[in-house]
Amino acid sequence: MHWRETLPDWYTKKYGYQPCINIGTAGHVDHGKTSLIQALSGSWTSVHSQELKRGITIRVGYSDAAFYKCKKCEEPLGYSTTPKCNNCGDESELSRVVSFVDSPGHESLMANMLSGSALMDGALLLVAANEKVPKPQTQEHLLALQTLEIQQIVVLQNKVDLLSYDEVLANYKDITKFVKGTNAANSPIIPISAQSGLNIDALIGAIESTIKTPERDEKADTIMHVLRSFDVNKPGIKLKDIKGGVIGGSLTQGIFNIGDEIEIKPGIMNEKNKSYEPILTEITSLGTAAGIVESVKPGGLVAIGTKLDPSMTRSDSFIG
Repeated sequence: MHWRETLPDWYTKKYGYQPCINIGTAGHVDHGKTSLIQALSGSWTSVHSQELKRGITIRVGYSDAAFYKCKKCEEPLGYSTTPKCNNCGDESELSRVVSFVDSPGHESLMANMLSGSALMDGALLLVAANEKVPKPQTQEHLLALQTLEIQQIVVLQNKVDLLSYDEVLANYKDITKFVKGTNAANSPIIPISAQSGLNIDALIGAIESTIKTPERDEKADTIMHVLRSFDVNKPGIKLKDIKGGVIGGSLTQGIFNIGDEIEIKPGIMNEKNKSYEPILTEITSLGTAAGIVESVKPGGLVAIGTKLDPSMTRSDSFIG
């Protein structure tokens, strides 16, 4: 069952048919960021061919997940990613739907991580329990989170199933020393195994208590940060069936409706005047992970169909 079928009235009235918050992942390459998102959402965010070959995240990935809470079970046992409680089997109530932004951890890909972190309302900082603390990209990502003033952070001690209790405890103490004096100093540190699903309920509980959904201004002028851009047309498509370019990202304020005219900045460089000219286009369709919608609000990740030439939006050329 898709989470769109479980949305209560209070949620759709406030947030529409989309996630209400963006949560990023941060941490060193191979520490389990993409595996964690798969455990939470069921989606593998590394889908680019080079990502699959090299086993690392190159482009910023994205996925959505719904969190549910059982009324009967104590925390954190009552938290799950399904409408049925994993602990007692009873029906659970939706807590909220979140978008995950999976950032690359490789040193040469830090620019991509930063473009994703600009959308983060909170972050999960992953640290592998079976490696020394801290690794280079762990330090860099935490510094990036501090620079962007992201205060809502949950620290995850991943791969604890590979070590003994004493080894996990020693690594935990190293993590505590590492985050001292940073934005993550007072963050909960949750031991997990993304591969086996160990302590996922405790992780969801920590996310729900630590990373709050910010208040958004829907009446303000609409602003959207672009995270991805696509040409959705397949080779050989008939001319009459060609669709305009698609951009994906998140609104920080305001609302978009089908038919709205939008301005994309900075735009195209005018070589003659040595200045940028904004690109104007019209919204032809709006989509979320729940499907096609009539309007989108601030919060999680959305897709916008436009009248742009699809060659302009190919291969993330509109990121920014």
